[in-house]
Amino acid sequence: MLRHITTGIDGSAESLAAAHWAAREAVRRGVALNVVHAWTPHPHPAPYVPADRSERGWAEETLDTALGGIRAAHPGLRIVERLVRDSAVDALLAAGEEAELLVLGSRGLGGVAGFITGSVSQRVIARSARPVVLVRAGDSSADEHLSVSDGVAPDEIPETPYRDVVLGLDTRHPCDELIDFAFTSARRRNAALHVIHAFSAPPFHVADGGPVPPTGPELLAAQEHSVVAALRRWCEKYPEVRVTETVSEGRAATAMVRASSGASLVVVGRRPRDSRLGPHIGAVTHAVLHHVGCPVAVVPHD
Repeated sequence: MLRHITTGIDGSAESLAAAHWAAREAVRRGVALNVVHAWTPHPHPAPYVPADRSERGWAEETLDTALGGIRAAHPGLRIVERLVRDSAVDALLAAGEEAELLVLGSRGLGGVAGFITGSVSQRVIARSARPVVLVRAGDSSADEHLSVSDGVAPDEIPETPYRDVVLGLDTRHPCDELIDFAFTSARRRNAALHVIHAFSAPPFHVADGGPVPPTGPELLAAQEHSVVAALRRWCEKYPEVRVTETVSEGRAATAMVRASSGASLVVVGRRPRDSRLGPHIGAVTHAVLHHVGCPVAVVPHD
């Protein structure tokens, strides 16, 4: 049974934020943390390596610095360090295969500052068989919790309630792995689960002798019923999780981004998809990764 979380670090602010988020999640799950740093030799020294360091020496120093901060913040957490001579994508995919969860950093919001095609994070997400969480630079423990009053000490922040976990649900293809991940994430945090379902009205036409599809309030009621039906057995399995649903007509990505503003975690799915350019992650998930500011979990499923 997989009993650790893996995070990749490269010394950047976003990778360090991801490593600390991964450490907090490992504590929540009661598992170990595997910290991976990948490096590859170059014919000429890479520009980011100081002149008085070898590439391997700089890689070791980068890993040691990150580990020092993580251990100081989480003294009781079991941490395994791995320095790997390989490309970042291959090293992270290999390490992620052995983990419950893979946690990576992301560079920013929207446009070219976000998940540009070809980035390490996006390539890992598109190919990973395990769930991947993306974390922004600057994310902290306080961001996972509801606002607290002045005078609260940093070590008291974990005692304040968590913000909601948000799940994007497609009732046409409800997926056990995705829904279970969202419910268990909410349960670990004692947080509410906010389920988002967006739909598009079918083109209106009257078929000869066939049933007329519902429209307006009837269509909304039918979609709301489909959400309740898809969640029923999960609500019975996790009765302690408080569930709210938002069902609306429109673009799923827009609804997800709107709901994420008060969330601690957004959960979306990814079906295996290939194109001429290789695996990709789907339009809705791609849009969520571009525009959502809180951590985003991408759960692969059939």
